[in-house]
Amino acid sequence: MRIDIITVLPQLLDSPFAHSILLRAQKKGLAEIVVHNLRDYSTHKHKSVDDYPYGGGSGMVMMIEPFVNCIEKLKTERDYDEVIFMTPDGAVFNQQIANQLSNQQNLIILCGHYKGIDQRIRDNYVTREISIGDYVLSGGELPAAVLVDAIVRLLPGVLSDETSALSDSFQGDLLDAPVYTRPAEFQGMKVPDILLSGNTPEIEKWRYEQSLERTRTRRPDLLE
Repeated sequence: MRIDIITVLPQLLDSPFAHSILLRAQKKGLAEIVVHNLRDYSTHKHKSVDDYPYGGGSGMVMMIEPFVNCIEKLKTERDYDEVIFMTPDGAVFNQQIANQLSNQQNLIILCGHYKGIDQRIRDNYVTREISIGDYVLSGGELPAAVLVDAIVRLLPGVLSDETSALSDSFQGDLLDAPVYTRPAEFQGMKVPDILLSGNTPEIEKWRYEQSLERTRTRRPDLLE
């Protein structure tokens, strides 16, 4: 998979992709993550990427030209499955969307700033708009990092145990069951006996019941 991220602040994305699972995925050649500085595609003398909104009002709006210049250049190099805009008014991101996107080959992610981006970009270039929650951040970089992490970890070969991702919370619309590790007893706190029994069918049954109960208690909306 190749993911191209267009941003006015590329430095914000240096750390998220340089450690742990995302770094491993890149070193294995399973994912290529390329960050593009939007200012490199501005034709203005001072590399401006924003201007005042037509009709007046507060804030600045990111201009159409730099985004289009970058998107069209990338599209001459390969075909893209999705052009994604990270925006608070997009569809709220969830595990099902992550699963869908992990099956794609090439993605472009646009990071907004200021008051937003020129609507013509959204109307003519963006194929999917995604939000990571009902709140507003300073820009789309952190949401883009969240999106990339959720997608890339699902790619075959990225996790050392590929079945781990299949049992995560929200896979199958359930929260994950409680997990434990050694020691079996610590300061009087014990691991449930069933997990020490070695009885795999009964353990799986217990985990399912625990998962169902946790979902019913914490996220009953998922069961609906």
